[in-house]
Amino acid sequence: LKQVFNKDKTFRPKRKFEPGTQRFELHKRAQASLNSGVDLKAAVQLPSGEDQNDWVAVHVVDFFNRINLIYGTICEFCTERTCPVMSGGPKYEYRWQDDLRYKKPTALPAPQYMNLLMDWIEVQINNEDIFPTSVGKCKEEVI
Repeated sequence: LKQVFNKDKTFRPKRKFEPGTQRFELHKRAQASLNSGVDLKAAVQLPSGEDQNDWVAVHVVDFFNRINLIYGTICEFCTERTCPVMSGGPKYEYRWQDDLRYKKPTALPAPQYMNLLMDWIEVQINNEDIFPTSVGKCKEEVI
């Protein structure tokens, strides 16, 4: 269990919304609707009078947090030895390319691929140009 919560490995702390902000209120509304057994289509519909970019940003961050927790629980079972390829079954292999360290699509063991992916997503979420923390400031072309 200690390995799962090692920040340098795979677990990352949840992104939080500042209490009292509009995004915090949207987050609470999203959590309540997802935990109440409501129809998922209705749960993700834009609430009346809310900004679509803010609503999408809240759901992206929540999705990242949930995936991060799920991955944290299984990462000890998927090692470079047991999962030498990042694949989607026998027909699909995922290769990493970031144009920085990996200039061309590169086959990587699944844990290494997932760590790079989660780091990349976290950078995107923390990028103020993509996900500004000020409500109503998301760029239109992102959505």
